[in-house]
Amino acid sequence: MRVNSDALTTLLAAGVPIALVAAVVTLFVSRRRSGDDTSTSAPAPTIERVPTPAAAPDDDESPRGVDVPPTAGVGTLDTLPEQAEAPPAESGLGTPELDVLPSIEVPTPAAGRLARLRDRLARSGSPLGTRLLAVLSRDHLAEDDWDELEETLLLADVGAGPSGELIDALRTRVRVEGLKDPAQVKTLLRAQLLELVDPTLDRSLHVAPTVAADGTRTPAVLLVVGVNGTGKTTTIGKLTRLLVAEGRSVVLGAADTFRAAAADQLETWGSRVGVPTVRSEREGADPASVAFEAVRTGKQADVDVVVVDTAGRLQNKAGLMDELGKITRVIGKEAPLSEVLLVLDATTGQNGLNQARVFGEVAGVTGIVLTKLDGTAKGGIVVAVQRELGVPVKLVGLGEGPDDLAPFDPEAFVDGLLQ
Repeated sequence: MRVNSDALTTLLAAGVPIALVAAVVTLFVSRRRSGDDTSTSAPAPTIERVPTPAAAPDDDESPRGVDVPPTAGVGTLDTLPEQAEAPPAESGLGTPELDVLPSIEVPTPAAGRLARLRDRLARSGSPLGTRLLAVLSRDHLAEDDWDELEETLLLADVGAGPSGELIDALRTRVRVEGLKDPAQVKTLLRAQLLELVDPTLDRSLHVAPTVAADGTRTPAVLLVVGVNGTGKTTTIGKLTRLLVAEGRSVVLGAADTFRAAAADQLETWGSRVGVPTVRSEREGADPASVAFEAVRTGKQADVDVVVVDTAGRLQNKAGLMDELGKITRVIGKEAPLSEVLLVLDATTGQNGLNQARVFGEVAGVTGIVLTKLDGTAKGGIVVAVQRELGVPVKLVGLGEGPDDLAPFDPEAFVDGLLQ
């Protein structure tokens, strides 16, 4: 510590006592030392440097180290969920975890489903076969018994025409052959029911792509139609699994743009088996445009099959039915339709015939998919709807499981009814 010597000389020359000058100097020095100790005992506050948060990437710029596919929409093979807002940068926060992609499921083979068809029908609780056999096994068949048989067929939605044909054929055979043995009666009934179901119809799905002379492949296009509540979108999901199980490559088209959850539901079904979905993010978009883009995408990706979902439509809504006609015409500009599948609820009974008739006129239905066949006594709708449209039942829904959709087998169907 240094004290100014000139200041001391001045004080002494002025006659200030030496003792007083010494006391002033001592006090000054002690205060300076006290100030120095205080400054060193409390450390100066440190300034913590917070890293400057990185700027959020623009819509067309990918975060570093993460590849982002193109924006989802019409014409894309898949759809991304809405991008979540990034959390603010904070010290100590770890790297956010990325969503783990679900594993791809392996659907059960179609052959196993065919084996289950008869058992499912046998467990459906349908009284059709049981009641028919009970009446036909009586010792003597009076007129009331034949009326009871016809009533049983009508209640099962076989239809008036087919029911009359079956009763007439049974009457003739029983009278001529005098059948009494239950086994013979069952054999006769099986033959007559099988004839009504008509095993000669072509029930195969036309899902093979066409190959042009230059080697260019065009995928088979399946358009799926039906009214609300029949399980149409779920049926498409199950159909997709059936196609994948057969080794087919598939693209889905979500042309039901009016029901908000329809595209999401379809995309979920497809993602479970690794099948992409073409959709529009804008609710109420033109369904024909989405359908057209799905077919075009399928051609570019060289897939085997394109399956297009449509909005559920009531058969009395002329405008909506006209729109369905537009979809079929627009798709036809890119590729011919291979199948138009009408999804019907087996429990709707005769009302399903009205739906089938209108859809057949507008969309040119080539095959029927009957859902909920495992839990209904209305199995006769198979016969009635085939008679009404002149097209076969090709697929049947036998339960709520993801692989409970099977190709229709007439013999297994009849055998299941008679068990």
